[in-house]
Amino acid sequence: MNIWQFQHALSRRLQKWAFISIGSGLLMRFGGKFFKGMGGQFVGWGIINAGIALFGRSSADNRAGDLPNPGLLSIKEKETSNLRMLLLVNAGLDVLYILFGLRMSRSDKGDGARRGNGLGIVIQGAFLLLFDLIHALTLPNPED
Repeated sequence: MNIWQFQHALSRRLQKWAFISIGSGLLMRFGGKFFKGMGGQFVGWGIINAGIALFGRSSADNRAGDLPNPGLLSIKEKETSNLRMLLLVNAGLDVLYILFGLRMSRSDKGDGARRGNGLGIVIQGAFLLLFDLIHALTLPNPED
């Protein structure tokens, strides 16, 4: 698998997670305040992740299409390096999301809504942390 195929696979995986998040979030919205809060987070994060997946795929296609030879080793090395850096920066942001969600969940006023929102952020952030780290560590060798 080359870097261009990898980026398509990454976008497809993120899009699948987005649809799972939106669907499960919509179902949670039928529950009590805790689940309404968590469900709202799942829907919101799902919509954002779907947009990121579509933008990422489109952006990769545009970059590859604009290059005279996207298969050149130097281009694949640069693309791989840029994607690795993006995934690692995102992983750092994911840690911040998790910490923010934990803080939010601990400041609940007693009805569970804030705790649901906070735990929704923690779950989404934890998934994205694993997603970003796994993909950063499994980027294809540019020489392939």
